[in-house]
Amino acid sequence: MERIWWKDAVVYQIYPRSFMDSNGDGIGDLNGIGARLDYLAWLGISVIWLCPIYRSPNDDNGYDISDYQAILEEFGTMADFDRLLAEAHRRGIRVILDLVLNHTSDAHPWFIESRSSRDSPLRDWYIWRDGRDGHPPNNWESIFQGSAWTLDPATGQYFLHLFTERQPDLNWENPALRHALYDMVRWWLGKGIDGFRIDAISHLKKAPGLPDLPNPWGLPWVPSYEMHMNQPGVLDFVDELSRETFRHYDVMTVGEANGVSPEQAVEWVGSARRRLSMILQFEHWTLWSRDPHASLDVVALRKIFTRWQRTLHGRGWNALYLENHDLPRVVSRWGDPARHRYESATALATMYFLMEGTPFIYQGQELGMANTEFHDLAEFDDVFARNRIAQMRSEGRSDTDILAELALTARDNSRTPMPWDDTANAGFSTTTPWLTVNPEYREVNVAAQRAASRSVLHYYRDLIALRAAEPALLDGRYDALLESNRKVYAYTRLRDGRGFAIICNLSAAPARYRHRGLVLRHEALVLANHDVNLHDDLTQFALRPYEARVYRVEAG
Repeated sequence: MERIWWKDAVVYQIYPRSFMDSNGDGIGDLNGIGARLDYLAWLGISVIWLCPIYRSPNDDNGYDISDYQAILEEFGTMADFDRLLAEAHRRGIRVILDLVLNHTSDAHPWFIESRSSRDSPLRDWYIWRDGRDGHPPNNWESIFQGSAWTLDPATGQYFLHLFTERQPDLNWENPALRHALYDMVRWWLGKGIDGFRIDAISHLKKAPGLPDLPNPWGLPWVPSYEMHMNQPGVLDFVDELSRETFRHYDVMTVGEANGVSPEQAVEWVGSARRRLSMILQFEHWTLWSRDPHASLDVVALRKIFTRWQRTLHGRGWNALYLENHDLPRVVSRWGDPARHRYESATALATMYFLMEGTPFIYQGQELGMANTEFHDLAEFDDVFARNRIAQMRSEGRSDTDILAELALTARDNSRTPMPWDDTANAGFSTTTPWLTVNPEYREVNVAAQRAASRSVLHYYRDLIALRAAEPALLDGRYDALLESNRKVYAYTRLRDGRGFAIICNLSAAPARYRHRGLVLRHEALVLANHDVNLHDDLTQFALRPYEARVYRVEAG
């Protein structure tokens, strides 16, 4: 395999508002991130991804940008960013930024000018349409609930917003708009950053004519985005973006690509196309959204990941993740933090981390952080949660029912402040944080886990070191084992006939491992989250709840 730095990398996603507060205002900032770089270097992180740090009214916590080339004041200054970049590079850590190209804030000067009149020279930089018999131009629903259209009384037209009404969509059909964005991208690359995670990139192209959706909401609570997601022609935009910007720099580009299948992904990330380094696929998200009370469907999860692994092997590259700022905590969703926090957090980590691709860790995931506690609907900060509350109330749902649902699904679960120690405010700030700290911080925090002889944190550090040391874990072929097993997720990573077997019980019940075509030896065990009985028969053996083992193996 061609050695490319971002294939060797381990990425750590930082939600700046919640990582570390350096100035005592209760909000994380750039200098706070800088103060924790030594921790990330100790962990073995090679890339940090910063969620948006640009100037913003914060309607969607920074994903509504009012100035792409300025830092949000509560995060610091451009000088603070330049210093953070230099200090990260000095430690061998690269920095990628979130890049939001589908929409801006309604406070961006481009939109202010665009909405000033129908004759504005920037009118066509956004998507404006006349209404239809006193109603919006079509029946599209916002990804954040409600209509995707808002009427502008001053000009009498509607503007499109796939997200909140304060996030008007940019019109990528306009060449002048595209090239203004490319100028901004080149400006950041010229500062020496190492790449971008590109938000909502599969939504840049809208269906010609903006036709109605035949069934806008599909199954209950599963909206249909087919007219503005992965539309034919979107890759033409990605081609031009890459050609005008990324291809001229040694950078990592990660597209957030909802609606893209593994087969289609080859066109997005294949080395021959030189479009993007990798994409963050959404397919395994469906296992979260079908029923928030359901346990993990191991067979379905294995089927999804195996398809991505097999399809992209030798043709493209995977981005591997279980958590991010848009999802609740994985140990609460698919693990058991009450009875088996260490075991379930480390088993899930082992399962995804050693596949072929670049692993992503979301802040706090390396501690096995669980969902937080909510006692009142007023505690939710996220715009999607607020919209969902309004929608469910309009349907007659009780506040008790709404609270029960959002406690499982709300994005606020993953946005609570990072717990650094067991002091006041979890060591995140000297004052009350912008979002209440997770009450488990007294037991689940960085200081406690670094001091412990066995912890989720130390296990993640071992995983990172193992992957860095073993070529088979970088480019070895993935092959699934026990493909019908409902508890055990097992696979091999082999390179030139040698490599590793990864065996994970992803259930809270004991499981049996049986495999005839693979020889396991006790002395070849390289990582485990339980003590292993050296008298086990390794052709078939019992796995305790959430037990994970990694063996060095050779093909038989």
